[in-house]
Amino acid sequence: MKKLSALVVGAILAACVLSGCKAKPKLVKFVGETQGTYYAITYYAKDGVNYQLQIDSLLHRFDSSASMWKPNSLLSRINRNDTTVRADETLKTLFRKSMEVSEQSDGAFDITVGPLVEAWGFGFTSRMKVDKHVVDSLLPLVNYKKLKLVNEKIAKSDPRMQMDFNAIAQGYAVDLVGKFLESKNIESYLVDIGGEVLGKGTKPEGGEWNVGIELPAADSLAERQVKAIVSLRDKALSTSGNYRKYYEENGVRYSHTIDPATGYPVKHTLLSVSVLASDCMTADAYATVMMVKGLEDSKPFLQAHPDVEAYFIYSDTTGQMKTWFSPGFKKLIEEEL
Repeated sequence: MKKLSALVVGAILAACVLSGCKAKPKLVKFVGETQGTYYAITYYAKDGVNYQLQIDSLLHRFDSSASMWKPNSLLSRINRNDTTVRADETLKTLFRKSMEVSEQSDGAFDITVGPLVEAWGFGFTSRMKVDKHVVDSLLPLVNYKKLKLVNEKIAKSDPRMQMDFNAIAQGYAVDLVGKFLESKNIESYLVDIGGEVLGKGTKPEGGEWNVGIELPAADSLAERQVKAIVSLRDKALSTSGNYRKYYEENGVRYSHTIDPATGYPVKHTLLSVSVLASDCMTADAYATVMMVKGLEDSKPFLQAHPDVEAYFIYSDTTGQMKTWFSPGFKKLIEEEL
C-alpha cells in the first residue's frame, strides 16, 4: 500500500508539473504612517512574505531626502541655503520631473510657490494678513526658472526662495514602493499613500483593483463618501481637491491651491480632479496643474497629453455639483454614485 501511495503521489506531482499547476499566491495587507498621512498596501505574493519593515525603511529614507517637515532632510537644508548639500537620486528625480511639468503647464505647477502657501496660511506658520502689497512682495520669489541643478547641487538665484515638493512627492513615493514590490517578483499589488494610488496586475481570481473617488463635501469635517468607483490595472490615480483644505474669513472661502501666476488662491468652480496616468508621480503633479487651471483650461491640456485621463467634479452656475470626464477615463468607471 505504501508503494502504491508513493506511485499515486508521484503521478499527481508529474501531472501537476505538466499542467503548470502552481500554488495560489497569498494575500498580504498592512497599513502604516508616513509623510504626515497613512499608507495602505495590498499585494499577492507566492511566498506570502510581509515586507512592511523594508517599506517603512524605504519611506523613512525618502523623507530624509524630500520632506519639508524634517528639519535635517536634504530639502530642508537646501531651503536653508546649506551649500554643502548634494542632491541624491530622489531629489534629482523630483526636481527634473517638476521642471518638466512646469514647462508643460506654462508655470501652473511651480515648486517655488512655498512662500505664498505660507503667507496664505497653508504651510507651517499662521497665516498673515495678506493684501496686494504682501502678494507683490512674494511673487518675485515664485519662479521655477530661477532654479538650476548643476553638479548634483540645486542652486537658487535668490536665497529667499523655498522649494516644496508636496504636490509631487507622495506620488513618487507610491512609485518607489511599487518598484520595490516588483523587485520581489510581486506582480499584483495596490499601493495607497494618502490617497495617491497605484494598482498593478490583477487579482488571482482575475478581478482588477477598484478604488473610490471621494465626493466633495461642503464641510471639511463631513463624513467621507464615494462619488465613483474606478478600475485600476497598471495605472495610477491621484486626486486633488479644494474642499478639505481651506478656510473662511468674512464670508470668503480661501482654497489651499495657489495660482503661481497671480499669487492668490484659485477662484474657479472646480472642486476636485482625479488624474489617471501610467505612474503616480505624473498623476500627482498633473492633478495640481488642473486644479490651478480649472476645468475649461484643463481640457486643451488633456488633449495635448493623450496618455493622461481625468475626472472633474465642479459646481455649475446654479451651485449644483456636476462631473465631466475624458473619454478614456469613462472606460474605467465601474460605478457612479
